[in-house]
Parts: sequence; C-alpha cells; structure tokens
Amino acid sequence: MPLHYPRYSKSDYEAMEEWRLDLLLSQYGIRLGGTVDEKRAYAIGAFLWPDQY
Repeated sequence: MPLHYPRYSKSDYEAMEEWRLDLLLSQYGIRLGGTVDEKRAYAIGAFLWPDQY
C-alpha cells in the first residue's frame, strides 16, 4: 500500500480514464466493480477531503 494519498483534484478524477482509476484503486487494495462513474465517485470520496469537492 502506498504511504501517501494520491494528489489529484476533483477535476483530475472526473477526467481520469477507467483503466487509470482501476490502477489507482488497486494500488490501495481496492477492487471495485461497477461503472466508471461509480469508481470516480468512490475515489473522490476516499481520497479527497469534503472541502476539496
């Protein structure tokens, strides 16, 4: 597991390709099925503080 949270903004997550989201989440041991929008929403909720979105 990486030591630091990824440093992406909300707009970065919204523009990120699905394969890149899958890679990022898998680095943290998160296997997530579903649509790319669900993966984006999960990443935003997991890696950003509420005031960042």
